[in-house]
Amino acid sequence: MSSTSSDVLAESAPAAPTPPRALPNGLAPFLVFLSSGAVLVLETVSLRLVGPYVGVTLQVTSSVIGMALGAIAYGAWMGGWLADRRDPRTLLAPALVLAGIATAVTLPVVRYAGEALRGGAAGAVLLLTALAVLLPAALLAGVTPLVVKLQLADLRRTGQVVGRLSGIGTLGGITATLVTGFVLVAALPSTAIVLGLAAVLGVTGLVLGAYLRRRARAGLPGRGRTRAALAVLGLAGAGLSAVAPNPCDVETAYHCARVEVDEQWTQGRYLYLNSAQHSYVDLADPTHLKYAYTQWIGLVADLAAPAGRPLDALHLGGGGFTIPRYVAATRPGSDNLVFEIDGGLVDLDRRELGVRTGPRLRARVGDARILLGAEPTDSRDLIVGDAFGHLVVPWHLATREMAAEVRRVLRPGGIYVQNVIDLPPDRFIRAELATVAAEFRHVALIAPPGAIAGQHGANFLIVAADTPLPLARIQAQLPLLPEPAMLLHGDELAGFVGDTLVLTDDYAPVDQLLATA
Repeated sequence: MSSTSSDVLAESAPAAPTPPRALPNGLAPFLVFLSSGAVLVLETVSLRLVGPYVGVTLQVTSSVIGMALGAIAYGAWMGGWLADRRDPRTLLAPALVLAGIATAVTLPVVRYAGEALRGGAAGAVLLLTALAVLLPAALLAGVTPLVVKLQLADLRRTGQVVGRLSGIGTLGGITATLVTGFVLVAALPSTAIVLGLAAVLGVTGLVLGAYLRRRARAGLPGRGRTRAALAVLGLAGAGLSAVAPNPCDVETAYHCARVEVDEQWTQGRYLYLNSAQHSYVDLADPTHLKYAYTQWIGLVADLAAPAGRPLDALHLGGGGFTIPRYVAATRPGSDNLVFEIDGGLVDLDRRELGVRTGPRLRARVGDARILLGAEPTDSRDLIVGDAFGHLVVPWHLATREMAAEVRRVLRPGGIYVQNVIDLPPDRFIRAELATVAAEFRHVALIAPPGAIAGQHGANFLIVAADTPLPLARIQAQLPLLPEPAMLLHGDELAGFVGDTLVLTDDYAPVDQLLATA
């Protein structure tokens, strides 16, 4: 072929497309840091959004993490696919704005859907967590591959560019996780966090779009209509968030809390934590115990020492302070120390449930397991275990090592009572009985007959001591209570427990044992 022919062919060949210009060195890391961090903020806050409807269990936590990881995987794949087919500069701003809108819409979607999906069924958990995190996290995850594509102008620096941006994204996620867990959740309600994040993403997207259009010196056809449509979507999302039902009166660092007045007694108050009825308090009469399990605890407290003698009582979990107030009223001069992990709940109890803390009724905020380890040996006459995460005893408070700490702190002759909730086939209560029995010589169980027979779920009360329990007096008093209850001990209790495993710090699948078969 002649040189003339070659020149003609060269001139007629289409010119190679000009690659999009890279983003400025500061802007690219910022976008990756922001988008990656926003995903982790969403993941953390999602646990609080869905908790009031499906609880805060291991399955719920696992579902939120799994949905977030799935969103990251799908979003990154889709972002990379789009980056190879379109100019990433035209996609970055819309991705951020749409992520902001999706984040804002998450609030009403979860709250309306949560009312319909209330409960702990596996399908409800998966669907609600997907609604909470999947779409906004996927949109945000698509930002990083778009930025990477723009920054890969020189193939000789591919490893450096990808590694640097990947590291910055990871740092964004770490920073967001720590700031959300340690600062934002303690300072702001979930609504404010979600809407604040939505605003940050939306504003960043709008500013980025204006900046990139100015640098390009040209707009794309129809972009004005696109911006108007996005603005309408954003306003609609904010409006829905404003009218969506909020299940919380107060949102503490650990709970969505609500106090309701008893319609049949104006001095009665129900305390709801994450939509579960947790405590009942009679503002006028602290000796009024409404729930059956609190009546059982009161009965054991009455028999723990001669009538009227003060007790040194330790309460693992405060809730509405029903039992501490009962002991203080029935045994004047008693020392009641309450370990409650949620300081916001203690404040709510003081404001709305008539709790008056002082020298004889003290509240210490912190994890019960940690605080118990600092208590003196042989220092308490009565220890009441009544700590729950939704319907589940926190696993680290249900192990043999925990029971050993309780036994250490109890005086000789002291009594330990532990409230447990379980459902048929009652695997958790059997395991917990075996666990407590591994440390205490004498153990008994109080529960409704139907629950012991495996007919329905209920509260169970474990009673344990190293000295013989007042079984005859407990048996004599149970028929006087409003609701039927059975006392199991000795061979009957051994038959109920069977060869169930003992829970330890190394192996305590509490959530799985509580799940129905």
